[in-house]
Amino acid sequence: MADQEPRDYVAVPGALQDRVILVTGASGGIGAELARNCAAFGARVVLMGRNVKKLESVYDSILAAGGPRPSIAPLDFEKADASHYSALVDGVRGEFGHLDGLAHLAGQLGEVAPIEHQDVVTWMRVMHVNVNAAFILTQALLPLLRLSQDASIVFTTSGVSQRARAYWGAYAVSKFAIEGLMQVLADETDTLTSIRVNSVNPGRIRTSMRARAYPGEDAGSVPLPSEAMPAYLYLLGPASRGVTGRRFDAQ
Repeated sequence: MADQEPRDYVAVPGALQDRVILVTGASGGIGAELARNCAAFGARVVLMGRNVKKLESVYDSILAAGGPRPSIAPLDFEKADASHYSALVDGVRGEFGHLDGLAHLAGQLGEVAPIEHQDVVTWMRVMHVNVNAAFILTQALLPLLRLSQDASIVFTTSGVSQRARAYWGAYAVSKFAIEGLMQVLADETDTLTSIRVNSVNPGRIRTSMRARAYPGEDAGSVPLPSEAMPAYLYLLGPASRGVTGRRFDAQ
């Protein structure tokens, strides 16, 4: 099924049965929606984010829907050091023994402004959260992903990651970097491991980040996070075996 268009994928009941999938940015937006969907199709989900109260809300919604009991892994990418990542890995290893999926949904917008006026501190924070933390987390979890017979890493990219637009600053640059990280890692894992690595551009999705980027936009005209789910579910499940190093549009 490697030639299937991910946006057209229809997951069948149990499509992610017993898979262990860690979702970053799971406290809201696309990340929360993906976490709920993964659980609905049978996955044991590790909810990662910096807002514990919001993570608990997603946790409760998964249980209320009858999904497998998820785990909560609070982590603030801005403040985390090596000890936090080590504790995370130890926790996942202790509870599950391995990891089948890693979905990167956490990210920061930064400033929508000309390069000349970009705040340096904000720029560094966006690059750290969007790129450096994604690299560090992925590197830390690779040993657990190697223990899976069918592991998948999915990065989240953007429409400004192939051809940037004025004023998108650090956000656009960070998404170009994520595409590079995805391609390098996909090439490194292609023949030596069972890990596949891809990226998804969700497109126009109704999230708080988009509301900040387009404050005058009619939110009702923007698709809900559910519209991006088929692509993520396809890449995280067995249907995408053999697919690696590719970028997909969710819409």
